[in-house]
Amino acid sequence: MDFRSDTVTKPTDAMRAAMARAEVGDDVYGDDPTVNDLEQWAAQQHGFEAALFTTSGTQANLLGLMAHCERGDEYLCGQQAHNYKFEAGGAAVLGSIQPQPIENNPDGTLDFAKLKAAIKPDDCHFARTKLLSLENTINGKVLPLAYLAEAREFVDQHGLSLHLDGARVYNAAVALDVDIKEIAQYFDSMTICLSKGLSAPIGSLLLGNKAFIAKARRLRKMVGGGMRQAGILAAAGKLALTEQVTQLKTDHQNAKKLAIGLSELAGFSVNPNFVETNIVFAKLDESVQIGQIAQQLKTDGITISPGNPIRFVTHKDVTSADIDLLLTKLAQYLK
Repeated sequence: MDFRSDTVTKPTDAMRAAMARAEVGDDVYGDDPTVNDLEQWAAQQHGFEAALFTTSGTQANLLGLMAHCERGDEYLCGQQAHNYKFEAGGAAVLGSIQPQPIENNPDGTLDFAKLKAAIKPDDCHFARTKLLSLENTINGKVLPLAYLAEAREFVDQHGLSLHLDGARVYNAAVALDVDIKEIAQYFDSMTICLSKGLSAPIGSLLLGNKAFIAKARRLRKMVGGGMRQAGILAAAGKLALTEQVTQLKTDHQNAKKLAIGLSELAGFSVNPNFVETNIVFAKLDESVQIGQIAQQLKTDGITISPGNPIRFVTHKDVTSADIDLLLTKLAQYLK
């Protein structure tokens, strides 16, 4: 069992079967029917004009930022935003786009007063502020719908576009118990990762209007993201969005169970009430030798990422019984 991330999920048997029989063509020429079906269906499903199938969430975010911004432009985001902190500086390196990070509030939101203060004047000394990028979920936290409505009002007031890094946006929709369009409606563009909790082996989607996606498609080719018989992957991606969403509720329940169990262990500090989706963070006392414990767990077939705080992620390949075993082994090794 692997608690490092929901990226470790394996494709389902149905996905493997669909991949084996997928009708394919050359996607760079635009004639892979399975990719075309996924893109058209996803655009309609999420309330956008068009969609683009990409290799990864990092690539989808990069294309989104580069399609919104030109060289010398700027985007606002959170200090903890994945497309700022964990994507190798791609927007700056490949797009010559300046990130302007703002400290995230404890609930993952960004303060609108601080965002307003960060918007640059129309002056040749400054980068041109063009975009606000939000992330939902962020560190497992769900951005409230009311906050998203405020963000839409904010960008409209200041002439900005609004992008969503929606790597785990379906976790947010399931936690809020709303249709995905209730979240998507506020954004000019959004990404969806198919290969995290939704369990596809590869792929993310970028969604926006037709002109935006046409520009992103050209950029995808530029950065080497053009794929040929990609329908083999798109077939699994369609099943991720049609058959795997209900699994996320179980993942959230398992995360809550794990948080409660961890809170009862000596040296672990967790507030289960803060666990909203499938990610659990625990602060550790200095006495907890987590590196040594990780090695011991590895001999039991249990993989974690040692750190402080330590992160555990639940997903379809981690069962309730697996959590019981993890908690039992942790208690044993802590002694």
